[in-house]
This record gives sequence, C-alpha cells and structure tokens, in this order.
Amino acid sequence: MSNGTDIETFRQEARAWIKANLEPRPKASATGRPDREASTPEDIARARVLQRKLFDSGWAGLSYPAEYGGRGLTALHERVWREEALDYYTPDFGVAGSVTFGAIGRSLVAHCTPEFCRQHIPAILSGDEVWCQFYSEPEAGSDLAGIRTRAVKDGERWIISGSKIWSSGAYLADWAMCLARTDWSVPKHRGLTWFAVPTNAKGVEVRQIRQINGNAEFCEEFLDEVEVTEDDVIGEVNKGWAVTQTMLVYERGAGEMGASMVEPRELAPDLVALARKVGRAEDPAARQAIAKAHINDYAQYHLGHRIADRLRAQATPDPAVAAYGKLASGVLAPIRARLGMEVGGPAALAWAAGDEDGGRPALNYLNGRVTSIAAGTNEMQRNGIGERVLGLPREPSFDTNKPFNEVLGAARNWNSKVG
Repeated sequence: MSNGTDIETFRQEARAWIKANLEPRPKASATGRPDREASTPEDIARARVLQRKLFDSGWAGLSYPAEYGGRGLTALHERVWREEALDYYTPDFGVAGSVTFGAIGRSLVAHCTPEFCRQHIPAILSGDEVWCQFYSEPEAGSDLAGIRTRAVKDGERWIISGSKIWSSGAYLADWAMCLARTDWSVPKHRGLTWFAVPTNAKGVEVRQIRQINGNAEFCEEFLDEVEVTEDDVIGEVNKGWAVTQTMLVYERGAGEMGASMVEPRELAPDLVALARKVGRAEDPAARQAIAKAHINDYAQYHLGHRIADRLRAQATPDPAVAAYGKLASGVLAPIRARLGMEVGGPAALAWAAGDEDGGRPALNYLNGRVTSIAAGTNEMQRNGIGERVLGLPREPSFDTNKPFNEVLGAARNWNSKVG
C-alpha cells in the first residue's frame, strides 16, 4: 500500500482491495443506502467483524489521525473510498454507526487528551466501540443548553444523575457522550461538561422508543448516580459548549448532511425502479416527479460539498454555516418522500407479502420529516443562519445571561402563580 496521498493511486489501490475482499451487492440495491439498516445486536456483531477487517488492512478511519489508528488522509480520500465501495457490502452499524464515526469520533479527536484518544479512537475505528449521544432531555429539546442532568464532583469521581431522550441507537452502543450540568451558578451555556459513560455502567437504564414506522432506534435513558472518573471528562470542565459546537458541525454533516455519497448522475434510481415496477415509466406525471427528485438530489449534493469545502477552510468551523446543509436536507427530504408516494400511487400504500422493497416508499414517507427535526429543527437552523451568518438581530432572550439556577427559580415561581 502506498502512502495514498495521490488520489488516482489511492483510487486504484482501493478498487483492487475492495474487489478482492468485499462482497458485491446486487446492482439494484447499490444506491448508497443499506438494504436493511442494522437494528439488532447480531447485526452489530457482524459489522464489527467486517470493520475489524477494514481496520487491520488500513482502510478504516482514512481521514482520522495516524497516531490514533487512522491514515491521516483527506475528506476527498474518504469520498473516493465511498465511491469505489458503493457496489459492495460494507460494515453497517445502523444509525449508531453514523453517530459514532461522524459527530462523536470527530469531536473526541478535536477536544480530548492524547491519552483519551489513544484509548478510544482505535477502538472506534476497529469496531470494538460503538457510541451514542446522551444529549437531549425531555425538558430541553431545541434548547440544548437548557439541560438539567447534573454531575457532582466527589473526590476523584463524578456522580451523574438525570434523564436523556431521543438517543439514536443507544441500545446498540457500548459508550455514550453524556452532557451534564456541572455549575448551576453561571449562565446556561457555561456550566456544561461532557463525559464518557459506558452504557452498561451501574445506574444506567436504556429504553427503546417505538416509532410510527415500527422501528425503535430512538431511546430514552435514566442515569441514577452513575459514577465516572476524571479520565472520562471530554474537553474541559464547565466548557462543554465548545465541544457541543464542534459536535453540531459534524452532526449536521459538516456540510454534507443528507447528501448522496456519490454525485447523483443517474435519474433518481429508486424512483425509476418504482415507476417501472408499477407500470408508470412512461407516465408524464411520474416522469416529472422523478426529474424533480433528481434535480433536488443533484443540487443538495453540490450544496453539501460546497459547504464542506468552506468549513474545511475555516480554522474553527462554524455550526451556522453547516446549518445550510442541514436545512437543505430538512426541507428537501419531505419533498422527496412525497414524490415517492406520487410515483408509487396505491402500490406505495399496500404491497404484496414478502416484497422486501414494497414498503420502502411508505417508510420513507413516514420518516420524511426526521431530518427537519433531528439534530436541530429547520427553525433553529434558520435562526442560526440569520443571526450568525447574515447578521440579523437576535431574537429576544430572557435567560441568556442569567445564572441558570435563577432561571429555574423564576420558572418555578411563574408556574406556581399561573397554577
């Protein structure tokens, strides 16, 4: 294997290794999306085996630092690898995998000590550790800085208590990045700290949440005096908002949120296949819907990569810039899901038993608004873009500069008067 810095040399080496070591996928399923997303411990176990194979051969963590088990290459090398591997089965960790290798892994590298990274990053890249986020809370959704899970220092330990919700893939994860409040006497954005928490630690309970599509990838967690150590602190104590900002950049896809893995040069292959299946390949209305989907896919792909290039050029990537890609996905994903229903017609609502792909348009429709809510709503993205990129006036806020314990006290008093 060469040093891989030359893109064409890298492409040829990647193509040869993939052809010799990975199993081809049926052409019809080679759309950049898994045939069936990993959702069981058995799925994760199989993915770990394949991920270890990639790691041992030098094809995992291509753009991660070499000192932590990666290759130290560029995002372009990652993109070339995805292009070459598109027609082959690759490790599928489901939603937990996208969180682990994206937002979490990148945030750990950016903010953790070398000792922490040497312990965890190689384990992540080899598939030994799958991570999730203990982030949102029942009383703090879009207001991420309003979380109330607390961490109290006790000698060389930290004791964490509270609850979290909407944690993607937590039931399949080995570790969690957990955001807790460590100082209540300062404004809400300042007294926050991130911790690494084993999901099997004493006092941690993970419960799956059944969704409208029948899946249960989201979870809620209850933390009852969970003990962690100083070595489990991520970033600096009381400065967790800086870690959060980094995570938001990658959680929003670093400008590539929702974009295709490769440039969508063919007309929306999934919708074309659907149109042929239901006998509407020559129907003008179906063809118009397919064309609209393709235009949106193409525009979103190039918008995403343009934003990614801008973020990589910044010394400190701005989450508000990344929000453009997230907003595009949140706006276009529901449209694309609706177009699938328009192309499929009645066949998208009812399908023959045993037809594994028959329910995909309906499931896509039910999931169509996920990206308009998850990782920050469309409205939150617009606020961030308006205020931090376009320079528009901030929306009024009564609690930004007040100590958080005073904010909670005022809220309790207000509620009691209303009651």
